[in-house]
Amino acid sequence: MLSHDHYDHLDYETIVAITHKDRNLKFVAPLGVGAHLERWGVPAAQITELDWWDSRAFGDLTLWATPARHASGRVLLVGDGATLWSGYAFIGAHHRVYYSGDTGLFPGLRTIGDRLGPFDLTMIEIGQYDQAWPDWHLGPEQAVEAHRRARGAVMLPVHWGLFALASHGWTEPIERALVAARDAGAVVISPRPGQSVEPTEERPQEHWWPALPWRTGAENPIVAHQGD
Repeated sequence: MLSHDHYDHLDYETIVAITHKDRNLKFVAPLGVGAHLERWGVPAAQITELDWWDSRAFGDLTLWATPARHASGRVLLVGDGATLWSGYAFIGAHHRVYYSGDTGLFPGLRTIGDRLGPFDLTMIEIGQYDQAWPDWHLGPEQAVEAHRRARGAVMLPVHWGLFALASHGWTEPIERALVAARDAGAVVISPRPGQSVEPTEERPQEHWWPALPWRTGAENPIVAHQGD
């Protein structure tokens, strides 16, 4: 499942490695992104491309592509309109999960929650933000707001501990997200990388990262334009 074709979300060497291990692997991607995969040797029959609000069933699981406020492209983050970006909703027989993909705050999050929620778990990006691009990524406080708009029960913060694309410290997003969740009465879990978790039963909140200086939301606010 691919959200868009920026390099931190679609990596050539990773695709080659995982397809080498499983030559029957199926890929789901937004419109246009499958062309990258085909150039890299993935058979077209193993690629499903979805537009926003398209869905596809995989056994008992239905996968919906959901709108997001972002961009796409592989050259200086400037796209030519050839590829789309999206989030996803996973609708199973008993549980529902929402993944934001990369997004800024936008009114469509409420529509996603109304149409496909409520969600047992949301996986929402909280990192790689800056006041210079407040509409490309949510930032921690707006991520908690996105979780609320999408009608999530438990939030798993993602997109904060690996690639460094912004000037903030690497622990700042999770620290700020926990503060924002506490203030909003939201449930945020923080499992260790690679840790398995059943979010309807387990709520890991271990502070496993180091204590480093970080700026608060008041010191470095991220406020989307037309986020309402």
